[in-house]
Amino acid sequence: MRACWRWFGDGDPLSLAEIRQTGVKDIVAALYERKPGEAWPLDEVRARAEKVREAGLEWTVVESIPVHEDIKKHTGDWRRFVENYKTSLRNVAACGVKTVCYNFMPVLDWTRTDVKTRLDDGSVVMTYNPYEVAAFDVFALKRPGAESAYDEATLVKAKEVWEKSTPADRERLEKTILMGLPGTVDDLSPEEFLAQVREYANVGEAGLRDHLYGFLNEITPVLEDTGLTMAIHPDDPPYPIFGLPRILSNAADMRIMCEACPSEKVGFTLCTGSLGGSLANDEVAIFREFARRIHFCHFRNLVYAQDGVFRESESHLTGKVDMPALMLELLREEKRRGERIFLRPDHGRQFYIDKDRPCYWGYSFVGRMVGLSELRGLECGLRSVYGL
Repeated sequence: MRACWRWFGDGDPLSLAEIRQTGVKDIVAALYERKPGEAWPLDEVRARAEKVREAGLEWTVVESIPVHEDIKKHTGDWRRFVENYKTSLRNVAACGVKTVCYNFMPVLDWTRTDVKTRLDDGSVVMTYNPYEVAAFDVFALKRPGAESAYDEATLVKAKEVWEKSTPADRERLEKTILMGLPGTVDDLSPEEFLAQVREYANVGEAGLRDHLYGFLNEITPVLEDTGLTMAIHPDDPPYPIFGLPRILSNAADMRIMCEACPSEKVGFTLCTGSLGGSLANDEVAIFREFARRIHFCHFRNLVYAQDGVFRESESHLTGKVDMPALMLELLREEKRRGERIFLRPDHGRQFYIDKDRPCYWGYSFVGRMVGLSELRGLECGLRSVYGL
């Protein structure tokens, strides 16, 4: 694997000097100051790349150039936003970036219900509870028709969750669900969120698919010209929530995208934490089937407490995802390509040593470094045993 580290720019509490001491050579970053839809100016991209290079590292993966909601909906000034996206792609390619990770999820880029789940040893991880999501949807957001989206058992559990919750619990849940993507400050109010959900009712799953495939085929000539690869991130969680369409949640969705977008420059980010959010997904089988079009990887692991309720694992190596088998598939694909695949340790526990450092949830320094060390050890052992 070509180990990478996500850095949030000048606002990141971790310095590039600290990151360099982890042993990684490649930085995953973005122009977080730029809003979705804006073209990234070449001088700003170059300045960021040069800052990273001066620290002895290389900015090789963008995560991400956000796709404007109007592109997803085909509303407003979406065509201009596509042209701006092409400009951003050309400019990052000119400064040494190889791969762009992005997502096409409507409104919410990811969803968790608790970012402060404390384990027995005192470390902190994030949790997803579908019954809390249903409770927020039905009793707080009061989305029209929400009840029909859930089976009776889920509604019963959601009501129990809501009735037992305190005002502080409800405030925590709202803020956690509606928080912006790491690196941004674009948290939503319930009213703003509900308004955007209503707009996507007119798009639907078929419309969102068409808009994604059209967008990707439109930018493919830029990818071919520059050598960039696009690596779409899976839906998180990988099933519909709040009535929003989901179009990249499993192997079937990935097959449809490959058929609609034939260029191998258009591929995937294999995120085990997102795909692992469904027990129906087999991450190893998915990697094996789509290996040629996997351009970037996020590796972490999940532990299920009960049906649908999961949290991040104590270790990147143990949990729902068969990480040794998955790493072996990655190493075999690297051998076939003759080059290593970009991979970053995704998330990590927050330990006491980082409790006073204002990192984004999941992006603590020591927690990610532990995950990186585990993955490196696994890689080393597999290379030795299998002669890779």
